[in-house]
Amino acid sequence: MRYRAIWGLTTLACAAAFGFSGVSSAEADGCQSQTLLGTPYIVCAFNPAVDDLRLFWRGQDGRALRTFDALAAELKGEGRDLVFAMNGGMYERDFSPVGLHIEQGKTLSAINTKTVTGRPSQIPNFFKKPNGVFYWGQGPAGILESGRFEAQKPQAAFATQSGPMLVVEGNIHPAFIEKSRDLKPRNGVGVAPDGTVYFVMTRGRVSFYQFARAFRDGLGVQNALFLDGGWAPGIYAPELRRNDRPGHGGYGPIIAVVR
Repeated sequence: MRYRAIWGLTTLACAAAFGFSGVSSAEADGCQSQTLLGTPYIVCAFNPAVDDLRLFWRGQDGRALRTFDALAAELKGEGRDLVFAMNGGMYERDFSPVGLHIEQGKTLSAINTKTVTGRPSQIPNFFKKPNGVFYWGQGPAGILESGRFEAQKPQAAFATQSGPMLVVEGNIHPAFIEKSRDLKPRNGVGVAPDGTVYFVMTRGRVSFYQFARAFRDGLGVQNALFLDGGWAPGIYAPELRRNDRPGHGGYGPIIAVVR
């Protein structure tokens, strides 16, 4: 089995960030350029209790949306605007989620508890356990290790599974190497103790360890989840003139704020 957003050779997404034809001009209030621990990032902060945070995969025609433009057009047809978007987890060649995917309380893809063994460099990111689930929509938003999520079954209107976890209860993922030379673009999500959800996109290349520290030590986040890396990360943030174009067909799950 191959995974679009796991294997580097199957995910060459472009980071062309300009050109907003066919998308909403509504601007997010929560995205800004920010330096964390001396490294530049894009940090977008939202509160699911106030902001309309959703998860998307397929459009009304049953096909994967794949691009932020397609999502914006779909929302426009419903009288809504796309405020913010980020690719929301790893996906197969057909753009279906690799793991858990819940929309509007409906489970469209089951949780994936498969274990992959072998050399660490050969294990796909999703399976570098602990991996986790980002969920929200009924009560406070949260991020739980996948096994804990399956055991506790918290009520969630939306949920997406990805991996690895970056920060687990204040601890950096044990497999991360402090002086690693594996530097790549990355994006992820963290939930602060006050319920604020931080979506973070690198503005260069960082290691997993650096990225985890940005959440824990830069933003004060106790639980954070990696969403994607390599050439795959994408963000829609009009106020920063970002509307990233995916390569090789598109994205799978998309996390978005709508208005």
